[in-house]
Amino acid sequence: MKALKISVLILSVASLIGLLSGCTIVLQRGRASDVEKIESLSDEIKRLKMTEDEFLKLKEAYAALAKSLSKEIGEKQVTLGIEEKGLVITFVDSVLFNSGKAKLRSQAHKTMDKVARVCRKIVADREIGIEGHTDNQPIKHSGWKSNWELSIARATSVLHYLAEKGVSPERLSATGFGKYRPVATNKTVEGRQKNRRVEIVILPEKISRKKQTSQGKYIK
Repeated sequence: MKALKISVLILSVASLIGLLSGCTIVLQRGRASDVEKIESLSDEIKRLKMTEDEFLKLKEAYAALAKSLSKEIGEKQVTLGIEEKGLVITFVDSVLFNSGKAKLRSQAHKTMDKVARVCRKIVADREIGIEGHTDNQPIKHSGWKSNWELSIARATSVLHYLAEKGVSPERLSATGFGKYRPVATNKTVEGRQKNRRVEIVILPEKISRKKQTSQGKYIK
């Protein structure tokens, strides 16, 4: 009987670990005990500066997005991650826009609809920031003054689409960073492709509350 209770306890701990583990928060596999795994997860949540409830809400949204965007993720058009600033949905720019343009491609609407659905139903109380990013190549023929203007226009275009699809405008903000926040080197074609992106950031609850009292400033 005692052995049965111990087995049930181990299974319960394992289930908890399975619920809380994710793509960007990976528990080490191997001989680590269940207690060590739980402590590792706890440390990671602290590093992200989130409460467990905040983390679980973002994980719920993460799971829904991972399921609905599985095709796009498999084709490396979209990536998901939980970072200190929140749940980050990163789009390769060519998925959403034609080169040098800020109008959403019609082919991107179905993908954006999936994101809007999660924003309306699962994280309806969270602030959402849209960030536009570019590489460092000078603009020559598209008519934009610089990459900065293009990044802002693209972020705003995504913002308007989400609002049109029922996401509360009060929860939305758009920011353009141009070439100034690269995630890879601009010295290679592959690196520049990674830098040309749009990120939709679902903010943790504590940051959302701060934002409401900061006159619309984007707080990280």
